[in-house]
Amino acid sequence: MTRLRHPRRAGATSARAGRSAGYASLCVILTAFVPWAAARAADPQEYVTTLRPTGNADLDAALRASSDLLSLQKTQAVSPFALTGRIHNDYSRLISALESYGYYAGGITITVTDVDPKAGAAKGADTGHDGRDPDLPEWLQSIPAGRRAQITISAAPGSVFRIGVVTLQPDKGDPPVRLNADEAKAFALGHGAPAQADNVLAAGAALQVALTEEGYALAHVGTPQAWLRPDTHTLDLAYTVHRGPVVNLGAFDFAGLQRTHPAYVARRMTIAPGELYQPSRIERARQDIAATGLFSDVQVTHGDTLASDGTMPLAFGFREGKRHSVGAEGGYSTDLGGRAGVTWTHNNLFGNAERLRLTALITGLGGSAEQGLGYDFYADLMKPDFGSREQNLSARLEGIKQELYSYRQTALLARIGVVRHVNRLWNVSFGGEIEQEQIQQMRATNSYFIVSLPLTANYEGTGVDNPITPATHGVRVGASITPSASLTDGTSFFAIMQATVSTYFDLTHLGLSRPGRSVLAWRGTIGNVEGASTFAIPPDQRLYAGGSATVRGFRYQGVGPQFANTRYAVGGTSMDAGSFEYRQRILQKFGAVGFIDAGQVTGNHTPFQGTVRVGAGAGARYYTPIGPVRLDVAVPINRPAKGDKWELYVGLGETF
Repeated sequence: MTRLRHPRRAGATSARAGRSAGYASLCVILTAFVPWAAARAADPQEYVTTLRPTGNADLDAALRASSDLLSLQKTQAVSPFALTGRIHNDYSRLISALESYGYYAGGITITVTDVDPKAGAAKGADTGHDGRDPDLPEWLQSIPAGRRAQITISAAPGSVFRIGVVTLQPDKGDPPVRLNADEAKAFALGHGAPAQADNVLAAGAALQVALTEEGYALAHVGTPQAWLRPDTHTLDLAYTVHRGPVVNLGAFDFAGLQRTHPAYVARRMTIAPGELYQPSRIERARQDIAATGLFSDVQVTHGDTLASDGTMPLAFGFREGKRHSVGAEGGYSTDLGGRAGVTWTHNNLFGNAERLRLTALITGLGGSAEQGLGYDFYADLMKPDFGSREQNLSARLEGIKQELYSYRQTALLARIGVVRHVNRLWNVSFGGEIEQEQIQQMRATNSYFIVSLPLTANYEGTGVDNPITPATHGVRVGASITPSASLTDGTSFFAIMQATVSTYFDLTHLGLSRPGRSVLAWRGTIGNVEGASTFAIPPDQRLYAGGSATVRGFRYQGVGPQFANTRYAVGGTSMDAGSFEYRQRILQKFGAVGFIDAGQVTGNHTPFQGTVRVGAGAGARYYTPIGPVRLDVAVPINRPAKGDKWELYVGLGETF
């Protein structure tokens, strides 16, 4: 019977270091009888090891990783006698590497030659000493200082042994082993396959996984016994298989919960007591709980015995994350100027994963579309799993002041809504919003009280979970309709409808670049307001274009109708815009972008009318772990007489 061994991995240390040290100690005693050699010898003895290729790159890598002569020659110099011990140990290590790849009849040859480093040649007619030569220690001891030992390793793999008879034998007291179709597919160790240790051991592990996925919680497949058949170059195998009973999940124990309510964790679980034991579903449940962001670590374990009712209890261990965090927010563009502020977040507010976020921003720091400083203060409350685990409740209270060229606004808003995840691609949201505001436009000041019922739907088909991470393929769609009523100075009803589509194409599909390095991106936006004319709609509810969200190169709200002899935008009831970008990664951390945008705004209720404005530009990217830092410069291609000549945009993440 023979033992199956995994090939050694790169960087592994010697499992027989103690034996080498013992051999070295014996050699130190022997040096007392050869003082003349010690006087001439180098200690430690310099040596260089060469591994001759076998023609099998994977096997060569395993041999190289298994050899202490190779891995230790630069870091752990030894005396000539200890070097002999290292050579002797390498025989068994290298034979193990051969066997792990199915070469059970292979051989290893190690030769040692005395080399003059300056001349680069062997001493005299020295053709090398065999590593098993009993006189090798004394010969190494005779090598004078300044010379080195050249060690050459040659492997003769021989023929590959193949799988012979495979037996699945029951554990003591168990019935005979019979595999169903799924179990046999998982085991997948056929007669005649190369007898590589990794494949042989992996087959047993795969069978054990298949059994546990069927509910056999105590299933175990032992390390196989193996018998070499040199006459047929085959390896017979015998696995001991224990199934045990089919098991359901038992009671759940939650440890480590300090501020989080156990009832919330239990509701959030995607598994429940009484369901079939399946490790994959247990792991998905663990990952789902970890994804809430409440915990820095989530573990799940179970014992090796069943409960008295025959179920398998699970023990969940939690380590709660930080409850409070402070962040900074900032950005800059020449049209809207700079914006800077801080955010304070309170996680797990009431013990059910609620999150309260308070944000304070100063806006309008020197923007060409701004007349002065503004502010944006808001408080967000998010309650996950509202009504069901697929719904979140969000509420916001916000105070805004904007000193735009188009209008000056001071407003207080309150909104509440529900976001529902329909599936992994779609989510919808609905809710209500009220807004009390005062707006000054063209020296006229009006107050408005607006009630809205926004409804939105979003499709995320890019495979990107984090919106800051650049997409390289797929489609994004966002659509909204917001029925609204303005109830001050005469009631007006109107509905704002908007839709945006973005799509991405990786040039690797044309064979022009590596994946994710060269990407084409398109974005199209269309909006329309029905039910009221332009001046019957509050100025902040009208449609505008210009800026990073629509047409770069034109200042924010710089595209569309303007009041006569001014730079003040009127706004409109229909808008459309499109953008095209070429994104190129450069090295690991940098990137470049070229883009062109176009759009128009009109007071008619039909899109694709009005004066089309076009902007173009280029940008640079610096890729950080949280997303790319963006710097874009754009110029208007057909700017109006009083328009800006260029715009600069700085932010985090791609524009779309």
